[in-house]
Amino acid sequence: MKYTDHSGRPAPADRQRVIVDRARSIAEEEGWNAVTVRRLADAIGYSQPVLYQHFPEGRSAIVAAVSRTGFADLREALSAVPRQSGAAALAAAAHSYVGYAGEHPALYEAMFEMRSHTRFASDETPHELQIAFSALADLLLDRSETRVRTELFWSALHGIATLERDGRLPLAQREARIAELARLFS
Repeated sequence: MKYTDHSGRPAPADRQRVIVDRARSIAEEEGWNAVTVRRLADAIGYSQPVLYQHFPEGRSAIVAAVSRTGFADLREALSAVPRQSGAAALAAAAHSYVGYAGEHPALYEAMFEMRSHTRFASDETPHELQIAFSALADLLLDRSETRVRTELFWSALHGIATLERDGRLPLAQREARIAELARLFS
């Protein structure tokens, strides 16, 4: 592991990050059913009570922490989109978003589908989620107070990502789907 003390276990200051990184890794490799507090404790070489010191609410708090890393990564993916304008910018962002969801299915599941303590559209919304949402709002030039337009665009992206993942929308039509979505929102 990257952050270890002299015994090879995570240093106390790095435990929370190591727990989150290891949970994310196990979930991506084996699915969320394989992520338990006991399994994480064994994986990082500490007892379960040590994990509960960092995450008193247990697994759901760990899932929420993992989801925050996903929102930060999603923001980075959206920021990496070449600067364009109009429909081209929205299509590029949509491709980035849907591609990210497809490349990180367990992480995406933690971000949007699993029970966690993450609150959307509230004063308690984590910073990582706020900046990812703001990245989309900026692309849409959505300066409204409610940002309903951004919510609708994000909802459409989420629907595409989820339905494609589940095999309910053919991947062969992704390009046409994204082009039409970009056209509708540009």
